[in-house]
Amino acid sequence: MRASSSETSSGSDSLAGSLLLAHPSLKEATFRRTAILLSNHDAEGAMGVVLNRPMRRVLSELGGDFALGPLAKVPLFCGGPVEPRQLLLCAWRPHTDQDGFKLFFGVSPEKATELVGEADVHLRAFLGYAGWTGGQLESELARETWVVSDLVPDLLTQTADEGLWRHVLGGIDPHWKLMAGEPDEPSRN
Repeated sequence: MRASSSETSSGSDSLAGSLLLAHPSLKEATFRRTAILLSNHDAEGAMGVVLNRPMRRVLSELGGDFALGPLAKVPLFCGGPVEPRQLLLCAWRPHTDQDGFKLFFGVSPEKATELVGEADVHLRAFLGYAGWTGGQLESELARETWVVSDLVPDLLTQTADEGLWRHVLGGIDPHWKLMAGEPDEPSRN
């Protein structure tokens, strides 16, 4: 299942609409045990947001128009290390047949306000994003830094923390399930 969006690239080798899961051996703190939704991927680069780094804050805490507006309770996530002060609003709506969902990536506050009142719409705010220059993501994939996954049906109902990474990675096959369940320090197993 892949997300559909007019804002994602459409090349046959594009990973837009996929999840990038940090390989279990990736220890670098920024991306360790992350699940990234890729919104764009083409020859010029790739971009997405980290889905499982909740900031345990809501938009109203940013002040301004969000303080008392209809988006006040939208959860805030750390979307990635690029432009960490840039706010991205994203929404998901399941397709009527429940097979996949429509992604609204980087919508305006006005569009987000329209969407927040609709049934079955999930809205999240991200500070920053994950980005790669042309060829960089392909190089990282060749070094097995990332595991690519299609979207899982229950993606939006999963708790948006490290458990999301474990759930999706573990659902690929038994090998990945074993690796996703490894403790941080095997000696404490």
